[in-house]
Amino acid sequence: MNIQTKFHGQITIKEEDIIAFPSGIPGFLEEKEFLILPLEGTELYVLQSTNTNEVAFILADPFTLLPQYEFDLTEEVLEKLDIKSDKDIAAFTILTVREPFEETTANLQAPVIINQKKRAGKQVILANTSFLTKHKIITPQKQGGK
Repeated sequence: MNIQTKFHGQITIKEEDIIAFPSGIPGFLEEKEFLILPLEGTELYVLQSTNTNEVAFILADPFTLLPQYEFDLTEEVLEKLDIKSDKDIAAFTILTVREPFEETTANLQAPVIINQKKRAGKQVILANTSFLTKHKIITPQKQGGK
């Protein structure tokens, strides 16, 4: 099957590459099927809708951005995604890319969780967390100084 994408042009995909988001993504509830595509030349990914080529989110590995990042998934999420083991999980954070790139932020309060075995995903809004929806991914270097 061929689809048109926002960043990769037209590509051929296999049915088994599609990740189902039964609840959609907040703000895009009608979008139920996505692909994760590498963004060439970077450590970033694109969460691309298979239905609407303009619906594409830039993703990053939150543990690379912030090594102390951690969260617990509720029983409801584990059941909804049919997660049996931590090995089944891939976690991403959605970036808000800004100009200049140093102003880009990551939504660490709402990670995208994927059950890699079942090809099911959900953006999970974490409760009782100190992580922000607009966490700067590049910290400014200190000027001058000791």
